[in-house]
Amino acid sequence: MKKILLSILMMCLVLVGCQGKVEKQSESKKTVAATTSFLSDIVTEITKGAVEIETIIPAGEDPHLYVAKASDLDKLKKANLVLYHGLHFEGKMVETLEKVGKSVSKDFPEERLGKLDEDGETVVDPHFWFDITLYKKAVMNVSVELQGLLPEKKEEFSKNEKAYLQKLDDLDKWIKEQLAQIPVESRYLITPHDAFNYFAKNYNVKVHAPQGVSTDSEVDTSAIIETANLIVEHKIKAIFAESTTSPERMKKLQEAVKAKGFDVEVVSGEGNELFSDSLAPKGEKGDNFIDMYKHNIELMVKHLK
Repeated sequence: MKKILLSILMMCLVLVGCQGKVEKQSESKKTVAATTSFLSDIVTEITKGAVEIETIIPAGEDPHLYVAKASDLDKLKKANLVLYHGLHFEGKMVETLEKVGKSVSKDFPEERLGKLDEDGETVVDPHFWFDITLYKKAVMNVSVELQGLLPEKKEEFSKNEKAYLQKLDDLDKWIKEQLAQIPVESRYLITPHDAFNYFAKNYNVKVHAPQGVSTDSEVDTSAIIETANLIVEHKIKAIFAESTTSPERMKKLQEAVKAKGFDVEVVSGEGNELFSDSLAPKGEKGDNFIDMYKHNIELMVKHLK
């Protein structure tokens, strides 16, 4: 009798162990590797926790200059889906990403893409997220890839996508209402590098960046003088530092303006920088796309109106 009871007990333990393995396997999630905080945020909005997300370039770092580490390449290799911006935004990682990933900008209309001058060469402006229409297109492209990864979640992901697109439409309307507080003649946005041209085109704001498109180049004297003259001529009240560039460049510009007999405020410091190439780290203000954009607009309105 004892042997029979012992055998039954062992069988129960084996069955429980097997059931635990099955449950553990069923609970395992697919992994999506996203190059930037922008793309990670889109994946979060669509999947609502249904996948594991690996962000390759940490929030707050400059994607133009980021050099992939061995651990990053390992994440890309192990991921079930790799998403990247394209338009050469990821700079030094482009070749690797083209082999293993999906570009969210692959089918953007050519006529909607901006162009920039980089060292005498015309290049595509990669900062498309400041154009809400293009950002919505990226959201839809990400949703297609996620639905292909988890077809059983297609209806759920489609519903989340639709809700998020509506939020982006609401954001667009809010931006226009807020910017209306700034007089047309005062709508000049001076930043370190060329990240806001899509924003300028869509919201009737003039932008100027003495550093150009590259974030690792030094600002030459002629660019400083040209920008200083622009500030004095139009009596621009404030110039803005960015979260991924050095505020010292804006201070040099401020000094050049002062030498011409005019004072301009440098808007910088923690919580007072524009987000351009990255969202804020998780848990901080601006850690998602909508809050990031609102932060930027509120900062502009406060210092330019």
